[in-house]
Amino acid sequence: MVSAKKADFGKISEQFGIDPVIARIIRNRDIVGDREIELFLHGTLDDLHAPRLLYDIEKAVLFLLSEIDRGARIRIIGDYDIDGVCASYILYRGLKTCMADVDTVIPHRMRDGYGLNDELIKQAHRDGIETIVTCDNGIAAAEQIRFAQELGIRVIVTDHHEVPYEMLADGSRRELLPPAEAVIDPKQENCQYPFDGICGAFVACKFVQVLLETYGKRQGALSVEEQEDIIKELLEFAAFATVGDVMELKDENRILVRYGLERMVHTKNMGLRALIEVNGLQGKALSAYHIGFVLGPCLNATGRLDTAAKALQMFCSTDFAQAVRLAGELKELNDSRKEMTVLGVEQAVTMIENSSLKNDKVLVLYLPDCHESLAGIIAGRIRERYQKPVFVLTKAEEGVKGSGRSIDAYHMYDKMSECRHLFTRYGGHKMAAGLSMPEEMIEEFRQTLNRNCQLSDEDFVEKIVIDVPMPLSYVNRDLIKQLQVLEPFGNGNPKPVFAQKNIRILQGRILGKNGNVGKYRIQDETGRNYDMIYFGDMEKWHAFLEASFGTGERERLYREGSAKISIQMIYYPDINVYQGRESLQIVMQDYAR
Repeated sequence: MVSAKKADFGKISEQFGIDPVIARIIRNRDIVGDREIELFLHGTLDDLHAPRLLYDIEKAVLFLLSEIDRGARIRIIGDYDIDGVCASYILYRGLKTCMADVDTVIPHRMRDGYGLNDELIKQAHRDGIETIVTCDNGIAAAEQIRFAQELGIRVIVTDHHEVPYEMLADGSRRELLPPAEAVIDPKQENCQYPFDGICGAFVACKFVQVLLETYGKRQGALSVEEQEDIIKELLEFAAFATVGDVMELKDENRILVRYGLERMVHTKNMGLRALIEVNGLQGKALSAYHIGFVLGPCLNATGRLDTAAKALQMFCSTDFAQAVRLAGELKELNDSRKEMTVLGVEQAVTMIENSSLKNDKVLVLYLPDCHESLAGIIAGRIRERYQKPVFVLTKAEEGVKGSGRSIDAYHMYDKMSECRHLFTRYGGHKMAAGLSMPEEMIEEFRQTLNRNCQLSDEDFVEKIVIDVPMPLSYVNRDLIKQLQVLEPFGNGNPKPVFAQKNIRILQGRILGKNGNVGKYRIQDETGRNYDMIYFGDMEKWHAFLEASFGTGERERLYREGSAKISIQMIYYPDINVYQGRESLQIVMQDYAR
């Protein structure tokens, strides 16, 4: 599908000094109006929304400072994923700066599950904790917070997840907020914060900003310069979590991540520097890809297969040798996680293909022997393969646990809320969710979701939206350089998609020790030749070539060259650097006859 959103691209191009193609892509991201375009292209930290717009934030800060003043023991309870670990570090660093008697506990995925539970609260009581501050959790923990209050523990909630609700007789919703001393969550109805798409770590960072500003007004406590230095360091972790938690790179998230990636290259944090080094990225420009697919998974792996407390310990480390050791352990765990994931995906595909499950519109897969921490990753891979909402359930100590990953047409949390009576616990949002339930409820869960799903066949068709049908002849170094102003790419700001028809594939060779890269010489309709590279599924690509042009022609392509292969292509232009020399290169992303 070609995006056909209208605007005066020539005027935008002239006004902002950008190529009309860049102007078209910006419009395709629904960036309209001079102010929005300026923020998209040149937004700075000064353009971030004021943290005091978050409901309850000043109330929470004043309460917490009074607790610090009286020497109360405070515990931060986070979560075992990237967002939870980064948020825990941000709060810990902020509270320590304010001289708090504070420690952190990150729930164990297998033993504790997500968020607050009665056992964590009992342990806090035994440890003499008087105040709990949650991060990246707590909005759905009303019962647990009441229990904490019964034990004399007061709670502040900082979270970013959907607020639980009940449907009233008139069809309206009533929010079910937890009875905490203060609730900071941009998704609550009475919050006037202008952008509710921030992650838990960014919420925590804004809380710490107000905390330090308020604490800093005390004589000799903390200068404005010291406050700014601390917040700038903590913004690195908010940026890391924003990418790792797959938040949309829109509005202030885009500004945050662009700024954070630039700072991370020279980070002063020993743990983050060690993690970058053990993954071979030291001295290199970092992109959202590196967070999402290299560094971030190391943090998630420790929470999945061991304890996320190790990742937090790494960030808190002041000894670089210790930080490198911990970072190395995280990387090893992630390597193990990758192998286990491949096996889990294979098992899930076999189950679907050999049963009536393949006819379901919402897939509910029970893999009892799968490590429960991998359920979400496997659900994501199966969703990509079948373009359907997927739940992967695994056997737990009590019943089953599971994770879901959705498609755009299916609001996962709302559909789960329609059958909430089946769960012992559940939570999430439109695109992802988690749950616990009795094993005997699995089949009813599957049938209920499929009965209520209201999805049509069209909803399952993968749609690739082409930003610009652009001739290869239009590509030059200046355009490629200008494309960099659109970064960082990710959820909500995808890498631009270009396309052209009638591309002849003249000559090819296979690269890589596993034969998983194709390098080609191609020709457009003008007769001009280009270098092209393909990093996708080579087996699938070769099957397409054979089905379309015959096995002999596919073989000739790699032997003496072909004169018959012509395709439509989705691509992205790039600069290839080899032995110090730069050359224009076309990266093929998808293809059709």
